[in-house]
Amino acid sequence: MPYVYVLYSPSKNAFYTGATTGEPAESLKKHIDGYYENKFTRKVKDWELFVQIECVSMKQAMQIEKHIKKMKSKIYIANLRTFPEIIENLKLKYFAPDS
Repeated sequence: MPYVYVLYSPSKNAFYTGATTGEPAESLKKHIDGYYENKFTRKVKDWELFVQIECVSMKQAMQIEKHIKKMKSKIYIANLRTFPEIIENLKLKYFAPDS
């Protein structure tokens, strides 16, 4: 099942958004362990899973991930958790069953 996930680092007060075909918890562990070569996530060891969005296809997941990154807003990301209807609206906007 594809997912979009948002990680949060309390020490950096920063978010990281990604997409995966596996479980977001597995991606979280890989980010903490330095598995990914992404310099931004590799240096931080206190990532927490902030939000996860189950998608119908990897295409939808990538579109939602791109949308969240394009917003460039910590407030927007925080609102994803506070107002679940934002996530539902994103799923409808980027409905893409074919991957």
